Amino acid sequence: MLLQTPIPQDYLRLPSGSLDDRISAAKAALGDRLTILGHHYQRDDVIRYADFTGDSLKLAQLSQSRPQADYIVFCGVHFMAEGADILSQPHQQVVLPDLSAGCSMADMAHPDDVEECWDALTALLPEQTLVPLTYVNSAARLKAFVGRHSGCVCTSGNADSIVAWALEQGHKLLFFPDQHLGRNTCYKLGIPLEQMLVWDPRQELGGNSPEQLAAARVILWQGYCSVHSRILPAHVARVRAAHPGVRVLVHPECPFETCQASDAMGSTEYIIKQVQSAPAGTSWAIGTEIHLVSRLARRHPEQTIVHLDDCACQCATMYRISPQHLCWCLEELLAGRVPNRITVDPETTLWAKIALDRMLERS
Repeated sequence: MLLQTPIPQDYLRLPSGSLDDRISAAKAALGDRLTILGHHYQRDDVIRYADFTGDSLKLAQLSQSRPQADYIVFCGVHFMAEGADILSQPHQQVVLPDLSAGCSMADMAHPDDVEECWDALTALLPEQTLVPLTYVNSAARLKAFVGRHSGCVCTSGNADSIVAWALEQGHKLLFFPDQHLGRNTCYKLGIPLEQMLVWDPRQELGGNSPEQLAAARVILWQGYCSVHSRILPAHVARVRAAHPGVRVLVHPECPFETCQASDAMGSTEYIIKQVQSAPAGTSWAIGTEIHLVSRLARRHPEQTIVHLDDCACQCATMYRISPQHLCWCLEELLAGRVPNRITVDPETTLWAKIALDRMLERS
């Protein structure tokens, strides 16, 4: 991951009113040449400028509804900008306002480690067909890896259908990088916990015996989201005691025990739709990133909406995208300079696109 070089100090000293004026002016001057994408977990003082809001894949796809745009500014994290570049038109350039905006979960599955895992498993189990599946929250190289090996990409919204397809294709599923999404989805599809193993890339054979690997149906990478993994069953019990009648709604990146203790589990888009369709007076405790929960609470004052985790943890890397970085980025584009361009090489793009298309065909 590249680190952001310091932006000019003048931007960091700008008062909020001046920032707003300059961002709005730059956006207006760039006009149709610009599309700004804002992920649901983005801070409010940035997402207000977004042309589209959504999850990572939805945003990458929505950006293509503006083929006239020369610049796609992705207010999200690195793997999201990579996804936008993979799906972009040849003339379009994707920009990430702060290069330090990464994803700790995506970084937990390094492509070299996944390749080593794959080689070990295929050598150990030559008679068994192994199907690789990567969560969309992963590096472009991993999307290309599953594309080359007849695997697929999934999102938290289509994980049920994609995992079901993968389980039909072979003897075993290798799922990365988020063990919790993999475990929650496979259990929902009827795979018992005892048929799932966790692969620790720091240990030989992932910390498992050859016999365990031979018997397992699902091998889960030892990765997790630093925000969702901290939401625990104790939080569910506490909020039920404090808010009788509350409905607990969590993201499937939360730990298995938390999801089992909740009333419903689903993707970010699922969570939003559940709240939007609920009647006035509904009480929710939502287990996902704090900016989205707070935004839902403001937009639906007719309902009671609280964050399930009382510490209200934010996505620290997403938060790196600030109004100051966005302003600098847009004014650089106006000056004819393209800062922080995110590019994916042609070979990786080819195979990653095959994996994404494979997913879209089966969603």
